[in-house]
Amino acid sequence: MASELVKSNTREVQCLREETNLAIIVILSRRRCGLSRCITYYLVSMAVTDLLVMITAVILSRIAGIYFPSSFLSITPLCSLRSSLIYAAIDSSAWLTVAFSFDRFVAICCQKLKIRYCTQMTAGLVIAIVSILSCIKNTFMYFIYEPMYIGNNVPWYCGIKLEFYTSIAWAVYDLIRSTLTPCLPFILILLLNALTVRHILVANRARKRLQTRSNGKRQSDAEMEKRRKSMILLFAVSGSFILLYSVFFVTVLYVRISNVAYSSGSDFTESKFILEETGYMLQFFSSCINPFIYAGTQGKFREELKNGVKYPFSLIVKLYQFSR
Repeated sequence: MASELVKSNTREVQCLREETNLAIIVILSRRRCGLSRCITYYLVSMAVTDLLVMITAVILSRIAGIYFPSSFLSITPLCSLRSSLIYAAIDSSAWLTVAFSFDRFVAICCQKLKIRYCTQMTAGLVIAIVSILSCIKNTFMYFIYEPMYIGNNVPWYCGIKLEFYTSIAWAVYDLIRSTLTPCLPFILILLLNALTVRHILVANRARKRLQTRSNGKRQSDAEMEKRRKSMILLFAVSGSFILLYSVFFVTVLYVRISNVAYSSGSDFTESKFILEETGYMLQFFSSCINPFIYAGTQGKFREELKNGVKYPFSLIVKLYQFSR
């Protein structure tokens, strides 16, 4: 029962992800939300990688596996390739969140470096590097699988090789892979956020003291309000990433510390299977929650979203009036 609930919730989250990420890409690409091109590049790239996770992990893996279990996608080479693409997309999404956090750290805390770093050219270069390195890193995932059985000389399905757990080389690779994602992003995001908050609090106290000395009373400060909104957006995006990736992070640690294998999915009542599936579900949910973050922190994004919802109805009304 618990496993069926996890599967049902995962499918619902997957459908929501497709719609919300498409909405993000369309709205942010129009550049009417009052955000700089640098920020827009990062947010759009994060939405695109989240959409790629949906395509590879949801459509080509989950939906195909549940409703078309014996399709050509279950042939071992394609199954292995699909797994590599899933991990590459997930890594890109995680590290683009780190890149976005670092960009905001530079923009807020390093004014001299901001002029050279916080540009659309740098953002495009960082996004390209992150995407390429994520693909290279997860190319090795293609080789950890073996056929679960062979029928008519065709290898079917993907089972993790025993040597993945016994070989020192694979153990080192899995340790590096797990450290790079999600362990290192956890640490970097927490560190960057802590430094950013510290700088903002110190700068705000200094500005308040200067205002009080010059005017004798405190007044509203547009710069402080701008910093406050930037901080809210930064912490909402990175904080949701940390919170929703925590179960997946615990699963990785549990497998290596307890020296057990990842769940094969053969026993749906197994606590390890439920833990893994819950981690995947929350990992998917970390993507689709970003539109609600943008809507909650960016007034212009809310306005564009409302216009997008109203547009089909207004178009129908205009067509009706034109036909009369």
